[in-house]
Amino acid sequence: MQSTASACTTEYPPVRRAWYAVAVLALAYIFSFIDRQILSLMVAPIRRDLQISDTQMSLLMGISFALFYTLFGFPIGRLADSRSRRNLIMAGMVTWSLFTAACGVAGSFLMMFLMRVGVGIGEAALSPPAYSMISDYFPPQRRALALSVYGMGMFLGAGMALVLGGIIVSRTAEPGIVVLPLAGISIHPWQLTFFIVGLPGVVLAALVRTVQEPERREKKALTIPPIRAVASFILQHRRTFAYHHLATAMISFAGYGSMAWVPSFLMRSHGWSAGRAGLVFGLEVTVFSSLGILAGGWVCDRLSLRGYRDAHFRVGLGVALLALPVNLAYPLVPAPWMVMVLLAACVFLHAAMFGVAPAALQQVVPNEMRAQISAMYLFVVNIIGIGTGPTVIALLTDRLFHDDNMLRYSLLIACAGAYAVSALLWRLGLKPYRRSLRQAEEMCGANS
Repeated sequence: MQSTASACTTEYPPVRRAWYAVAVLALAYIFSFIDRQILSLMVAPIRRDLQISDTQMSLLMGISFALFYTLFGFPIGRLADSRSRRNLIMAGMVTWSLFTAACGVAGSFLMMFLMRVGVGIGEAALSPPAYSMISDYFPPQRRALALSVYGMGMFLGAGMALVLGGIIVSRTAEPGIVVLPLAGISIHPWQLTFFIVGLPGVVLAALVRTVQEPERREKKALTIPPIRAVASFILQHRRTFAYHHLATAMISFAGYGSMAWVPSFLMRSHGWSAGRAGLVFGLEVTVFSSLGILAGGWVCDRLSLRGYRDAHFRVGLGVALLALPVNLAYPLVPAPWMVMVLLAACVFLHAAMFGVAPAALQQVVPNEMRAQISAMYLFVVNIIGIGTGPTVIALLTDRLFHDDNMLRYSLLIACAGAYAVSALLWRLGLKPYRRSLRQAEEMCGANS
């Protein structure tokens, strides 16, 4: 059968220009994850100074960010399918950086919640436009690796947040008051962290302007389709999207849940300090997640080149099956070194799908709908992953076990269960995904 690549490919931009764009967008992604992840290392001082519970803390790490991050993705995705994607990303980067810095003056749970909402709104302007741009820089059989390199920014950012945050927090976690120079504002020492990680993003947003807006490729319409046409396309491929989005969301649920609570698990169950937990776990996330997402993209592209048209779903199934026993084991082993070995495997496998999953969508979605469908994907993945992952684990600890030291069992139940469900969904989705690929290839060939 005629492939998408042969039917639809026109001349793509030079390789150097394409990879430069990926590098700049990945850098933006790094900063977005530093800003969203830094909170996980400041659980103890924030709980102490704002007088909140684990569950309230999970709301700051989860739903306050995720709800508006995902909801604003829809209008931004529609704009990205018709307007300058680069300019949308620049505006979003300035927004989330300023709101991150503003968290440094929050003196109550409500104010912190509202600042985190602002961070989520700003970050909504990054990935849907970025997925669309990268897909216009690379042909279909090369997109999984390119999107994996972009997605690597998420894990580099999360790892850097843990490493740098561990260093910063260890020096700012003591009780007391600090007066900001010039401003004269009195804050708790840990609040300095938000200024340190937030403000540089405003300056680096200017770097995005050096990325050229690529020509839109594989288009079937000259103008952006009406919303009813997008809805009709989604309904036509509803089984593919449902299995794809929910299977990835389960991986996201396990990943965000563990990222939020593993530092606290290391402190509560193994007696580590916040600085040590952040440094060691952060280095693991930085190294092994980066290797994992690159490996996932590389394996997917190799399988695609060998003729496996459903390579993206095959990789998802393999990742979920391999991750299940690892997530059953690491909360229970007694020695910290054994925990860290298993966590290295855990973060490697968790990362593997986050370039492959968005690449799977680009294979079946026409150009003029890509950012909008990507926004739908991000809505499902993040409302479940960010919005409920940390909170479900916190609720298990608070409501089921009623003991902070039982966090290890909350991690085991939530994360292992999520990978089991993900494996089932990837397997059930193989046939619908193949059907959607055939339809995309037939339509693409008809319009070529």
